[in-house]
Amino acid sequence: MTTAIFVIVLTGALVAAACALLGSFLVLRRMAMLADAISHAILPGIVAGYFFAQGPNLLAGFAGAALAAAVTVAVVEALQNTRRVGGESAIGIVFPAMFALGTFFVSKYFANVHLDNDAVLYGNIEFAAFDVLIINGVNWGPQSLWVLGALCVVNLLFVVLFFKELKLATFDPGLAAALGFSPALIHYALMTMVSITAVGAFTAVGAVLVVAFMIVPAATAYLLTDDLRRMIAIAVSVGILSAAGGFVVAFIFDASVAGAMATMAGICFLLALLFSPSHGLVTRFKRLRRQRMRLAMENLVVHLLNHEHVAYEEHEAEVNHLSSELRWQTGFARRVIGLAQRAQLVQLTDGHLALTDAGRELARRAAATTVEPSSDLLAASP
Repeated sequence: MTTAIFVIVLTGALVAAACALLGSFLVLRRMAMLADAISHAILPGIVAGYFFAQGPNLLAGFAGAALAAAVTVAVVEALQNTRRVGGESAIGIVFPAMFALGTFFVSKYFANVHLDNDAVLYGNIEFAAFDVLIINGVNWGPQSLWVLGALCVVNLLFVVLFFKELKLATFDPGLAAALGFSPALIHYALMTMVSITAVGAFTAVGAVLVVAFMIVPAATAYLLTDDLRRMIAIAVSVGILSAAGGFVVAFIFDASVAGAMATMAGICFLLALLFSPSHGLVTRFKRLRRQRMRLAMENLVVHLLNHEHVAYEEHEAEVNHLSSELRWQTGFARRVIGLAQRAQLVQLTDGHLALTDAGRELARRAAATTVEPSSDLLAASP
């Protein structure tokens, strides 16, 4: 592995970790769109920093982007406080306007310089190794690693030091206020960290990866666990895995690295959505199917128990009669009978089904769960 490849993968991993640490709280607070808003709305600030510095300047760009992010959060909050615009509507109003303003200035005044639309959307993670940090003539290595590494450390310290406050304000703001914590202060602290992270990651990886790594790994982790600590750890792991896997995919297919990393994050989410042990669609389908078959077996043994001792109703135990009697399709009836036989609930003899002791006990329990109204309740009813 060359140094350039190592820097690209490490840059993606650091972005993923820094974003996922905060993204978990955004997902739980149902504020995922705010990350998208901030990552797009900082564009006018970057353009302003470029303009006033008369060229690329890290501090000027950072200051302009941070100011634009703060303005975005403040305007969204102001619109929400009017009680006339909902949260998502406020975000939908503010960030397209800010992003459109930034795109206009980029295309109008900076179309022939490095600050173009592609750089805004996809970033320049492929050239991360060549954008070095030089202080007093000393080359300190790739600038993105220093910036993103610092963001990871700061975000980790923020989450660890204020974990209790963040958790309480996220799940029960009323209780947090009653215990002396300020939900509003915690909210603005979180938004400040999200803004700083989006600004720091934006110039290195662009808007696509900032949004993808802020939300998708956290949403994936949300499907895999109900524990907040595990959710944060899983989100960080999924983000790092997406960064590494995305680079491999981009290398094989000669595609955009940022786009491939975001795509891998989406694939991880899709797999979690399908196969999560608790919330997966496939898992849920299998669970419902098992419950359906279990209920069908209970109906079968109850039916057999009800007609077990009636001589002139022996045909009720005939396999061919069950489909019409229980209104089952023939194939479904045979599957239910096969499962009941394997569970040793029934036994088949000369085309007739007979209950085993286990089947008879299950039938009695199933019948007992059906509660009939008592005569006293019927008498008392109007």
